Amino acid sequence: MSNQTQIIEAMRRRVLEIYQAALRAVHGRDCVRRTLVDVRVTGPVRVCAIGKAACAMAQGAADAWGDQIQDGLVITKQGYVTAECSVPALTVMEAGHPLPDARSVQAGEAMLKLLAETSREATLLFLISGGASSLIEVLPPGVMLADLRRVNAWLLASGWDIHRMNAVRKGLSCIKGGRLVAYLGERRTVQLLISDVPGDEAADIGSGLLVPAARLAPVPALPDWLQALLDQAPPLLPVEAPADAGVETRIVASLDQALAAAAQAAREGGYAVQVHAARLHGDAALQGRRIADELIQGPAGVHLWGGETTLVLPPQSGRGGRNQHLALAAATGLAGHDDICLLAAGTDGSDGPGEDAGALVDGATLARGALDELNAEECLARADAGTFLEASGDLISTGPTGTNVMDLAIGWKG
Repeated sequence: MSNQTQIIEAMRRRVLEIYQAALRAVHGRDCVRRTLVDVRVTGPVRVCAIGKAACAMAQGAADAWGDQIQDGLVITKQGYVTAECSVPALTVMEAGHPLPDARSVQAGEAMLKLLAETSREATLLFLISGGASSLIEVLPPGVMLADLRRVNAWLLASGWDIHRMNAVRKGLSCIKGGRLVAYLGERRTVQLLISDVPGDEAADIGSGLLVPAARLAPVPALPDWLQALLDQAPPLLPVEAPADAGVETRIVASLDQALAAAAQAAREGGYAVQVHAARLHGDAALQGRRIADELIQGPAGVHLWGGETTLVLPPQSGRGGRNQHLALAAATGLAGHDDICLLAAGTDGSDGPGEDAGALVDGATLARGALDELNAEECLARADAGTFLEASGDLISTGPTGTNVMDLAIGWKG
């Protein structure tokens, strides 16, 4: 192995270590436990943990409140049930993500049944993280599961940001957009959120099950078939503060915390750090090329970005999600620069429908992929970045991370 190859490998290892430090800082178990040890509760507790971080969050609740947790539900993405969630009182359910499935509707029914059977003296604890919008649903009369899946597939291919997508999801639901508040009765309700949305708006996390939206994001004109489905849903609740509805809401983890932890880890390693204030947003390929330019022109050290880009999918898309797309687009600009690498990954351990979290590219990524006769621009055009990045050896696979605070991009310039 040449000296330059050793330098690049060491650079890539350090970037991965910084990424892991960021994930640890926003892990659901620790964030929930730290929050709940300061919350006084009397009587039994019933838990509804929903999202990709549901298992970790539920275990954090058990760490803090122990035997007071009487029973409850943990609803998470298929494959995201971890050994960490070992609370005998809780029933664990898996459901579909990113497309809802029959189990998502069954999860909705199970949650309403749990609420109906909860005594007035009990405390309800909701633990919500990203992915909840797909994992649980109660459909309006006349709307079928096939309709719900069609709507979500259309939204995922649209290139819309999360605010617009959730505006539609809230419209096609009997529990989202704060409608679930109607099922709480007079019970004390505590809601802890891990934010996966820009601005940390509680009304958009999990499509706001317990938070009536102050306003819905404006959306372009919808196809007639989609608008007809929305017209069948019950009206949204009038806006009121969560406290007035008896819901105590706290955000326990966010992107800012992850970025701060990444910056601290880099500084402790003796590296100069630049945290870029502008959030990642808009087209993933454009953002990837912009980041590559900033790294090439910027100072040496560690560069950090966070946010969530978008990706318009062609009718027949390939492998990979927005982070892989961003990373490959960046690699086209970084080709030949042997002192730069870039990680782009979801904090939830998944990027698109596959099992990869993202990718870590460098100046030789394009050359490695070309050995398999792959062309980066062609793969980007068909939304198939994952195929190229698998060939170049740049995919990152973490498995479930116990959190979900949007995406991170970590650049290194030697």
